[in-house]
This record gives sequence, C-alpha cells and structure tokens, in this order.
Amino acid sequence: MPFVQASDITKRFNGTTALAGVDLTVERGESLALLGPSGCGKTTLLRVLAGLEVPDQGSVIVSGSTLADSTTFVPPERRRIGMVFQDWALFPHLTVARNVAFGLDKAEIGRGRISETLELVGLLHLADRYPDELSGGQAQRVALARALAPRPRVLLFDEPFSNLDTGLRTQVRADVAELMREVGMTSVFVTHDQEESFVVGDRVAVMHEGRIVQVGRPAEVYQYPVSPWVATFLGEANVLNGVANHRHVSTIVGHVPLADPVYGPCQVVIRPEHLTVGLGDKAVVSSVEFYGHDTSYELAVNGTTMLARVIAAPRFTPGDRVEVTYAGPNTVAFQTAAHQGP
Repeated sequence: MPFVQASDITKRFNGTTALAGVDLTVERGESLALLGPSGCGKTTLLRVLAGLEVPDQGSVIVSGSTLADSTTFVPPERRRIGMVFQDWALFPHLTVARNVAFGLDKAEIGRGRISETLELVGLLHLADRYPDELSGGQAQRVALARALAPRPRVLLFDEPFSNLDTGLRTQVRADVAELMREVGMTSVFVTHDQEESFVVGDRVAVMHEGRIVQVGRPAEVYQYPVSPWVATFLGEANVLNGVANHRHVSTIVGHVPLADPVYGPCQVVIRPEHLTVGLGDKAVVSSVEFYGHDTSYELAVNGTTMLARVIAAPRFTPGDRVEVTYAGPNTVAFQTAAHQGP
C-alpha cells in the first residue's frame, strides 16, 4: 500500500465542486508536486490531507491508518502531518528558537529537538533572532524547521516559495527539495509553477478543474502529455494540425515521429526547442526575443503561428524568411476525427 493514499476525494463549497473524485498516492520518502492553475482544487486537496477540510466523500489513509472516510475523521493535531504555509505564519513576538519550539512538548524540547532541527536547516546561529530580523529565505527556513521539529510522517507545502523574489526562490526551493530527499521525508508541494514542480517533485500530479489529469515523473509528463491542455500548461508548446499514418504525422514543418500509433487527422505536440531555424523560404520571422542562453523566434507558416527556441544568439530578424523543421524525439498526437485504423 502507498504511504499516503487519498481515494475518491470529493469536496463541494456552496454547490461548487472543488474536488471531483480525486485519487492520489504518495510513496514513503517521495516528494510529489501537485501542479495546476489557480482554482483547480490543489490547495483544497492539501487541506483535506492535513485535516483542515472534511471531505464530502472518499478516504485518506497514511501509513495504513485511516484518517478520514465515511465514519472516521482524525483531527489535524493527531495526524502527525506538518504544513508549511504560503505566508510562513511565524509568530513575530517569538524568537526563531521559540517559533520552532511551538507545538513541541517539554520532553522533546529537553532532548534538544530545537537545536537539532535548526542545525538541519542551517539556522542554528540565528536561534535568538526575531522574524523581522530575518531575510525572506531565512524566514522560510524557520517555517520549515517548525514543521519538521515534531517529526511528522508527512510534510505539506502550500505555495511555500511564492513570497520570495525570483533569484532567492530558485535557490531556496532547490535547497528545500534536496533537504527533503536527504531526510527521506514524504512530502507534497502545491504549486502553479511548472518549473518549480519539476525541481521539487520526484513525480508531478497535474490538476485541472478538480481532477488529477496526469501523474508521472517530470520528464514523462513534459514529453508525453495526455492532452493538448496539459501540453500547453507544462511550458511552451506548439499544437499543430496534421495527418498521421501509424508512427509519423505530416505537418507544415514536415514529418514528425510519434511515440504511439495514430491514424488520420490529429493535433501533434511540438516543443519550441525541438524546432530548428535556418536559411530557407518556408516561414517568416514575426518577432525575436533573446534571453542570453537562447533565442525565441515567433514564426508564421501558412497562416499558422508557432514558436521556436534555439540555443544561440539571434541569427535572424523580423521579416526574414527562414526554413523551420522538426528535430526532436518521438512526440504525441491526439486524433481529431473518428478513424477506423490503417
């Protein structure tokens, strides 16, 4: 049995369905990223796991113990599930050490749990400081230490890095993800940021309109999305019309190889980084954006607009005519009309 198992979770608020029969599993020691747009239900699911919301239907089981079902509801304080909130929720009148001590019993404090946990997150030297004397990254680590101190079975993160500036967010999320793996903590991260989900998650569960629509390792969900919506949500994607014949599809950028057999009219997913741009006459460059490490071209091909990303400085300018071809791995396509096979 998975370490965390949520089955058929349904939750409604004033007649609106927030969760529509969600199934989710997390293995012991795994970090799962729960990814989706605002309003898709991911925070509600996190709160159901924590015991902060009572599901209308379904069950939550952790380490073989039922925490919620039609006849059982274990309150949050008895679940041994920690939570790190978006705003960190530190007590401004308490020092770092006393913030971490909040919720511990005297025996745990006496065993040096505070110092042990602060050392784990690299903040033992700041034990006597107050929250307003900390940087954003340090405050986030204190919130993490406070959640870790009671030694929870599972740790939940609700958009924990969204209040940090871009550079700091990149460093802190990498550090936290590494720490979770070092201590073997079973964790669930809620995020709306695709890049962040790929950094913190051993697996990614993509949510849309109250349902989990795809679960897999980051590379799997990126390379093999189950729908055009998932493809465009997980980063930039060109979704082009084509006609497939088994393992290849004919498109305006030429033949594209497929991971699975498809026949007839379809939509094929092409990532911008899998297109090459060179001298030619197939497309017109509409715009150019240079990011330092790569260049993004917006191209017009027979009335269709697409993006191409090239690891190089800009070679073309708006108005230039160019050749554009596919040079990536086998990709996915979705049939757009009924077809009886080959």
